[in-house]
Amino acid sequence: MTDTPIELPWKARTARRTPLDPPEIFATLRSERPLRPMTFADGHQGWLATGYDVVRTILADRRFSIRREVAHQPVTMPNAAAQAMFTAPPPPGMFVRMDPPEHTRYRKLLVGEFTVRRMRQLETRITEVTRNCLDAMEQAGPPVDVVQALALPLPALLICELLGIPEPQLPACRQAMQTALDTQSTPGQIQQAYTTLLGIFPPLIASKRENPTGDVFSGLVNNGDLTDEELNSIGLLLFAAGSETTASMLGFGAFVLLQHSDQLQALLRDSALIDNTIEELLRYLAGPSGMLRTAMEDVEIGGELIRHGQTVELLVGAANHDPARFERPSEFDITRPAQGHLSFGHGIHQCLGQQLARVELRIAFPALFERFPGLRLAVPAHEIPMKDDSAFFGVKRLPVEW
Repeated sequence: MTDTPIELPWKARTARRTPLDPPEIFATLRSERPLRPMTFADGHQGWLATGYDVVRTILADRRFSIRREVAHQPVTMPNAAAQAMFTAPPPPGMFVRMDPPEHTRYRKLLVGEFTVRRMRQLETRITEVTRNCLDAMEQAGPPVDVVQALALPLPALLICELLGIPEPQLPACRQAMQTALDTQSTPGQIQQAYTTLLGIFPPLIASKRENPTGDVFSGLVNNGDLTDEELNSIGLLLFAAGSETTASMLGFGAFVLLQHSDQLQALLRDSALIDNTIEELLRYLAGPSGMLRTAMEDVEIGGELIRHGQTVELLVGAANHDPARFERPSEFDITRPAQGHLSFGHGIHQCLGQQLARVELRIAFPALFERFPGLRLAVPAHEIPMKDDSAFFGVKRLPVEW
C-alpha cells in the first residue's frame, strides 16, 4: 500500500460512462484504499474517504470539525470570490458551518419546526402545488422541461411559504440562488446574487415581528433569542437547503425513473414501493464533491492516523455505492432496503429538512408519472446536461414529451 498522496481534480470527479453512472474513479479509489492520503488544491496533505464505514464513522466523530476556516479546499475554486466565501468564518446564524456548542444552540431552535409530524401536515398543500405545476405543464404541451416546470418551482414555493417570503419575490430568489451556487459565476454575479438574497430578510423580519403568522420564520423571529443578523443567515440557509437540494433530487430522480421503465411501472402498480424508491434514489445520486471535516486532534480511523489539522474530504457518493454496504450498488433497484445511505449526512449535522424533502418527493414522483403515463425523454439520454458545475449535483434540464 503506497502512502503517496493522490490528487483528484474536478475533471476526474466528473468522468462518467453514462450520465447516471457514478464518477468512474470512485470505485477504483474505494477498492484500493477507502481512506487514503490526498494532496489538496492548496498543497495541503489531507485525506480522501470513499468507503461507507469510514465516511459514516468520521461524520459521527466529534473530534472532527465542520468549520470551513480550519479546512482546506480539495479542488481549485473557480474565482477569488468563491475562495473568499469558502475560507471566511461563518456569519452569526450560519450554524451548518459551526461546531458545538454554537451549532447545538441554533439547531435546538429549529429541530422542532421540521419534525416528521409537521412535515406530513403539509401533504395537502404539497399535493396542491404539485397539481398546479402539472396543470401548467399539461397546458403548455410537450416538449416541457421538468426542471423548470416542476423540480424548481415546487420546493422553492413551499420553502417560501414556510418562511413567509411573499410569492412575487420567488422568481428573483430562485435565480439569485442558482447564480450563487454555480461554480462558473463571476465574482460580480455572486456578489449581486447575495445582495439580492440578503435583501429579502430585513423587511421580512420586521413584518413578522409586527404581525406574526404561523410560519416557521415567525416562530424564530418572535422567540426573542436571535438577533436580526442571525435571523438573516438562518433564513438564507433554510431557503437554499429547502429549495435547491430537493429541486436537484426531483430532476435527477425523474431522469433515473425514465431510464428504468420496468421499475417505474412496478412503482405505479404498487404505491407501497414509494418509500423504498425515494431512499434508493437518494442513495443512487453520486455527485462529484464531498463533505469536509478537519481533525482537531490526532485520530486513528480504519487503521490510518489522521493528524491534528488535517482535512478529510468525505465522498458521500462513493460511500453510497460501496459494495461492502449495499449489494450490487451500481444498479438502481427500488426493492433494495436503501435506508442508511449518507445523502443527508450523519451525526449531529444530519440534514434538518430531510423529512420535508422526503414528503415532497413522495408526492411529486407518483403525481408526475400518473398524470403523464406516456412520459418519455424528448432527447437521447446522453444529451441530458448534468450539473457538474454546481454545488448540488443533478440535471440542468430534462426535456420530456408524452
